[in-house]
Amino acid sequence: MSTILFSKLLSQNYIELLEDNEYYDITIEVGEDPNVKIFRAHMNILCYRSPYLRRILASNKRNNDNVLAHIKLPNLSPEIFQIILRYIYGGILSLNGQETSDILNTLIAADVLHLQELVNYLQNYLIENNSEWLEQHFELIHRTSFQSNNLSKLQQFCINLMAENPEKIFESVEFTSLPEKSLISLIKKDDLQMREIDVWEHVLKWGLTQNPTLVSDSKNWSDDDFKTMKNTLQNCLPLIRFYCLSSIEFSQKVRPYKKLLSQQLYEDLLNSYLDPNSISADNILLPRKIRMDKIIDSKIVNLNIVSVISRRIDKIETGYNIKFAHIREFHLSYKFKLLLRGSRDGFTPEKFHELCDGISNTVTFIKINGMEEIVGGYNPLKWKNSGLGKTNDSFIFSFNNKNIIDFVISNVKNTDHALNNSHFNFGPYFGQDIIIYSSKDQFTDYDRIRCKKQCYEKKIRDSEDYFSIEDYEVFQIV
Repeated sequence: MSTILFSKLLSQNYIELLEDNEYYDITIEVGEDPNVKIFRAHMNILCYRSPYLRRILASNKRNNDNVLAHIKLPNLSPEIFQIILRYIYGGILSLNGQETSDILNTLIAADVLHLQELVNYLQNYLIENNSEWLEQHFELIHRTSFQSNNLSKLQQFCINLMAENPEKIFESVEFTSLPEKSLISLIKKDDLQMREIDVWEHVLKWGLTQNPTLVSDSKNWSDDDFKTMKNTLQNCLPLIRFYCLSSIEFSQKVRPYKKLLSQQLYEDLLNSYLDPNSISADNILLPRKIRMDKIIDSKIVNLNIVSVISRRIDKIETGYNIKFAHIREFHLSYKFKLLLRGSRDGFTPEKFHELCDGISNTVTFIKINGMEEIVGGYNPLKWKNSGLGKTNDSFIFSFNNKNIIDFVISNVKNTDHALNNSHFNFGPYFGQDIIIYSSKDQFTDYDRIRCKKQCYEKKIRDSEDYFSIEDYEVFQIV
């Protein structure tokens, strides 16, 4: 069994050796004019601590005339090299009081000198202690990290940040200069917080930039142009989740580029919309895992329901193909800004009007107490106490929370009575089809809530009895 003794003392002895002016056998000129400094060191220590310096020193040994070996490191700063040298000799690294930019430069220098232990430590230190600074200087960090294969932890930090906030890179001027490796690492991620159609369009944009002779409009591409682009994107195309796209997205955004895809893939994609039973849905990449808090802060509904409502607002067919329901991407074209939550703000008409009056484009979700049912409606107008609301665009709905396929969307039929803002005791009141009010006054909790077919096309509940609510939320569509 071996025992390590005097490790601190040994480290101190090596630092004293570094500072000694008598026994050195090499000088190192670091920096460029006017910031240049000469360091004295020892070849044996440098060779065994840094593979990079070993290669340089192999051809710079002391000659027969006893002249000292001398090397130059113009690309490093004297201040940073001083820190590195103390680490090489004594394993000492003091970062207290150091600017984050200097720590980053120390990391870069350590990578140049192939000091992998120090590289790993500094990457972890920056991520754990200076992540906010790294985010603020994202483009610099991203560019730096992908200049070396040794900075994998910093690379992963950048990829995770891009996946969570893709606009930081996709909307930046430097996006098209991303190395292919970085782009692939990003679009491979299941948790990339981005719509698939946007991923596809940005990949095309990146490919065009790599081929500046190609015109932007694919209608003017020759067969050779398609081959060129296909070759450029050969490692990216398998990572695009084409099956998640809507039929409109496929028709408008993918079909013009069908020559980039294999004939079999294109035919299968086409059939998945026209005749879904003709192909297997197995082994197809599922939609990316979009974080709910990026879209809506709700205690009542999930992204399935939000997607259906968003489709209806955009007047897109809300019917589901059962076979591909789990593959087609959510339609999340809006963010839902929370205005009111009953369990947080109260269940009185007064609180509803305080928080929601004067705001247009709102969606109300009502969770029925003791059941899995959710009812509600969309109001494109502003809520206000001024009588009836007239609109062609409002609609009401109901969902069974356990079965997203079992929902009802009911369009307004009597447009003159689409909404009812005629009384201070009323909450979000849709015609006579969803009524919610207090029978006492505006400061008392709702006690009259029910659904009844009258001003809208379809009945959204079988029962017309009054019910109590577990919670309700009102969101503004952004």
